[in-house]
Parts: sequence; C-alpha cells; structure tokens
Amino acid sequence: MGNSQAAPSDPRLATAMRSFTKSELDDLKSLFKSLAVQAQNDGKFVTPSVFQAYFGIHEPLGSRLFDLVTQKRNDGKLTFEDLVIAKAVYEKGSPREIEDFIYQLVDVNGDDMVGRSDLEAVLTSVLSAIFSSSNAENGVVSCHEVFDAFLNAATFSKKIEGCAETSMSMEDFRIWCNLLPSLRKFLGGLMMPPDPGNLGSHIPHLSYPEHVNSDLVILRKEYAWHIGGALSQDQLEAWKLLYHSSINGLSFNTFFGSITAEDGPTILLIKDKEGYVYGGYASQPWDRRSDFYGDMKSFLFQLYPRASIFRPTGANHNLQWCAVNFSSASIPNGIGFGGQVNHFGLFLSESFDHGHTFRIATCLIWSGLRILVNELNVWCLWSATSEYEITVQQSGLECIPNSVLCFYRYPFDLYLVTTYGFYYLVRVDGIDS
Repeated sequence: MGNSQAAPSDPRLATAMRSFTKSELDDLKSLFKSLAVQAQNDGKFVTPSVFQAYFGIHEPLGSRLFDLVTQKRNDGKLTFEDLVIAKAVYEKGSPREIEDFIYQLVDVNGDDMVGRSDLEAVLTSVLSAIFSSSNAENGVVSCHEVFDAFLNAATFSKKIEGCAETSMSMEDFRIWCNLLPSLRKFLGGLMMPPDPGNLGSHIPHLSYPEHVNSDLVILRKEYAWHIGGALSQDQLEAWKLLYHSSINGLSFNTFFGSITAEDGPTILLIKDKEGYVYGGYASQPWDRRSDFYGDMKSFLFQLYPRASIFRPTGANHNLQWCAVNFSSASIPNGIGFGGQVNHFGLFLSESFDHGHTFRIATCLIWSGLRILVNELNVWCLWSATSEYEITVQQSGLECIPNSVLCFYRYPFDLYLVTTYGFYYLVRVDGIDS
C-alpha cells in the first residue's frame, strides 16, 4: 500500500484504481476534498478527528481503522491514495482480503494478537455507535447484557509462546462472525457513506401496546439488532408484538391463535426459569401439520448469556414443527424447530408444562435439555415485500402515471408506501385490511 507521497505510478495504487469506475473515483475525489477542507490543511490530507466524525466510528475502533487505512505510518495524515487503496481492499477485495482486513481491525491494540481486551474495545465502539441514542430510553442494563453475551460467544484458542493469555485465531474469528452476523455486517461497512440504513446498523421499530411495560418485554433493541443480522434488509422495518405470556396468559390456545393470525414470519422468544434467553425465527406461517415443513431461512438463536445465530446446515429439511390436537403418540403436540421428532433443536409442548432442546447438527441453544418457561413472547415481522399491492389510482392519492404503489400494514394504522425505491409513511383511510 502507498504512503503520503505515493505517485500515480505506484503499482498498488494503480491496481486499486482499477477496482473503481470513473464515476466512483470522481466520488472518492469529491469525498476526500470535502473532508480535507474540514481538516484545514490546504486540502492535502484528512485528520483522524475528521475521518472518525464523518464515518461515525467511535474510539478506540476509529483510531485502529485510521491506522490501517494510513498504512500504520502514525503521522495522522490520510491521503487520497490511502483512501483509494484502503477502499479497494476493504470494499472491493476478495472475501479473504476483506476478512483479513477486518481481522486486523479487531486487533485494536495492534500487537498482532486478538485478545479479550481487543474484543471488549471493539464491542464498546460498535454498541456505542449503534445504541448511544437509545440508551436513555432502554437503560444501560440491556446494553451491558448484550456486551457480555457477544463477548461470551468468542473463542480464544490460539496459544502464543511466552504469553499466558490465549488469543483469537483466524478460525476463531470466522466462527465468531458466523455466530454474530449483525456485528460482522457492521464491521464490514465502516467506510461506507454514513447512512442509518447501512448493513449492520438498522434497528427494527418494536411495536407493542402502550399499556405494556417495556421492562416486561423480552426483546430489547439490542437483541433485535442481533437477530436482524440474519434477516434481509426489508425485514428490519417494524416488528409487532403478537403474544406475551404475562399479558395474554400462559395458554397454548391463546398463543396458537395469536401466532396463526398473522400470515408471515415470526420470532419466538423464551426466557426460562434460569434466566436464559433464546428462541427461533420461523420464516413460514405457523400451520397445523403432522410433519416438519418450512424453508432454509428459519434459524435458532441465543440471546443471553451467550449470543449466537444458528442457521440450518442443509442436512435435512426439518425446519418448523406445528402439531396441534393429534392423538397419535408418534406426533408430539406442540411447536418446534429442527432436529427429529421427540429430539428437536427446540420444542414446546402444547400444554406449556414441558419443552426441550437437544444438541443437533447445528447447535445446542441451551445448557440443559428441559425447558421451564418463565416468559414467552412472539413477534411478527412487517416487511416491504408483504401484503397489500394497489395502484395509485385506487389509493386516492395524487396519481403518478404508470406507477404502482405498494401498501403495507404498519403499526398505528399507518401504511408504508414505496414508489421508485422511496418509502413514505402515510395515513390511508378506506383501504380494506
């Protein structure tokens, strides 16, 4: 990679520039000029403070990223050549190059060892960047819980001669990223133009009745961010509480009626008697059947005390189970995810008096086998690909010739409207729901 005096003939710069179109290079030049002007140095370089402020990266992760982008020169000066070369690797490189860059990034201390203190620093920066504005609303306790849960998902298996502490190997890092896709997305998009909709930054709007105490809701914003890392971007708009055992009662009939009333994906969350929090994402609507069904989009997850996402391996198609009022002993009544009959990855009986989680090919989401439910929540996902499609003429809004608007049921009787890629929230009267 080049230095502050890198000439256009520098082979590394020449290679990097070939990764971009002329338009993209022009955009990078404009970005560099605007940032350099803010640094008040005659437009020659960008300072660390301006760099971190623009990209919204908090310390100490911001300093480490600046260090890597400037080729570890420690001169506090980011040149245009630095920006082009770094972006070519970080955003346009091969999967292995990008992975290596991020692995270096999480070595915040810069000592060629990714230890526990490095991950603590990374998580502090990431959670601060995403949730700093919501801590006052939710309190800091949940963020601390998520901090510990994310850290508990890490493995440090690499032994270094002369060092008592083990560190995170590249394979450990890959596993950590697979378990925490939201974190991986965030770390992979730090140098994207600042936008609340960037991958790894979006937090779903959580909708529940005003009379429900937020302290009773299992799903915190931090948990929703974690789960959302395994979902598509259009599923991160709004999630609505369908069922809460403390409010609706621990009744399977009420529970089943709530989850089958919505024709779309749902999230099941369990908080057991020991304080463990975990659950599953059902990509298909819950439907009474005598066998497994579903698709490979479903997954299991842990939230506390360890955060993890467990996707299907493809070994079989045993994704969702929903058996109700069957009399055969070979068809256990209840709902479940994965595994085999009577050996599910996660299962709750229709009486709610017992449930279990067994180790399956993908995971063991709980430390034991038997589930004793303390709280149970179910949420439905509102996405930009579901429900109502009507034309502009039917909407009663100002007509845009030859265009089609999609209307989606949204919390508080609002509708999410999209046309030509833009989204708007409008109140629409007279549309059948």
